[in-house]
Amino acid sequence: MDWNINLKQLMGEATQLVRSGHLADATRTLQQALGGAVARHSSPPTPASADTALPSDLNPAPANAPLWRRFGAKADVEDVIVVDRSQPGSPPKAAHPQAEPPGSFARIAFTHPGTRHNPHHYHLYVPPGAAAGAPMPLVLMLHGCTQNPEDFATGTGMNAAAAPANALVLYPEQPHSANPNGCWNWFRPGDQHRDGGEPALLVAMVRDVMARHAVDTQRVYVAGLSAGGAMAALLGREYPDLFAAMGVHSGLQAGAAHNVMGALSAMKNGAKPGAAAHRAASAHAADAPALPPPPTIVFHGDADPTVHAHNGEQLIQATLSALASAPGGAPATVKTVQQGQSASGQGYTRTVYSLAGGADTESKPPRPAVAEHWVLHGAGHAWAGGNAGGSHTDPRGVNATQEMLRFFLEHPRD
Repeated sequence: MDWNINLKQLMGEATQLVRSGHLADATRTLQQALGGAVARHSSPPTPASADTALPSDLNPAPANAPLWRRFGAKADVEDVIVVDRSQPGSPPKAAHPQAEPPGSFARIAFTHPGTRHNPHHYHLYVPPGAAAGAPMPLVLMLHGCTQNPEDFATGTGMNAAAAPANALVLYPEQPHSANPNGCWNWFRPGDQHRDGGEPALLVAMVRDVMARHAVDTQRVYVAGLSAGGAMAALLGREYPDLFAAMGVHSGLQAGAAHNVMGALSAMKNGAKPGAAAHRAASAHAADAPALPPPPTIVFHGDADPTVHAHNGEQLIQATLSALASAPGGAPATVKTVQQGQSASGQGYTRTVYSLAGGADTESKPPRPAVAEHWVLHGAGHAWAGGNAGGSHTDPRGVNATQEMLRFFLEHPRD
């Protein structure tokens, strides 16, 4: 069935349910439409769980590779520790008493007060170099709808990219009890603000990893795909004191919508003018520290049928606008544009925004970029350069994982 026709039918059904007072049924119908947009235009997800093997890799790893890379073997994702934060005032633990071993990819149960879906789970990749004990970067990776951490790790290849950088990678898992399609609830007002809802849960997971591993607090980053990208944008806005930079692939700006119907509209056409400014008039406006926004890197296919490419433009504009209104005045930016192709021939336009006043001589390094926008020509709703063994990937594209990690490591928090 054509998606536009299906959307109209679902919206009509939801309207009738609202009029008849069946609000819960109406919400479920709209959430079905929200998840259906992803499923309609993307490859099916790769099922994965703690009891199943990971999908086959395009290039099987040698027998001596870490278990997380041996996709033909049972996944090394047993619950290694249960962390319960529901008892306030408990004495602090000794430094890193139960850290997962170097080279591991473990599934961890996590309980957080105030959430209705305990226990939660996340997967954590610990690079082999963790054995040295030096502070490590940490990348928070948020999967898209219908995905899970193992699938997302496989599709993005972030673990393999993070190993040479000696970076930890954290993959939270959204339970279907929290959203029928496994989406992060970026469009729900209760999940859009600091110290509440899903943002508070995700940050608690980050701090849990920081309590057990040597994390460089100046190099904590967040990235996501689609609904995960929209949640990453929210985390960057709400926690600029924690995240040094953020990456959004095929996502939407923070505050693009405040209900499911608004989310569908923003996905199709971009956020309505002033939608993101809704927060400025809310009781949460003063919650986040008065800091400049984290540097932002955005990837978006200009043929994306699920989340319109205009959303990528709005993400960049939101970062530049927030930078202009940050304390200390409005720094001027310089824009440079580069055309290129991936190794497989997919074209892209890369636009880099840097602060004015960068070095004009070889003796002074250039100012780092505050934003990068990669428009992927002809690409749909999929992680560029990803592994075909994971869902929602486009192996033909530029390597978004490598470029995103490169951007992150160029931007430690001041």
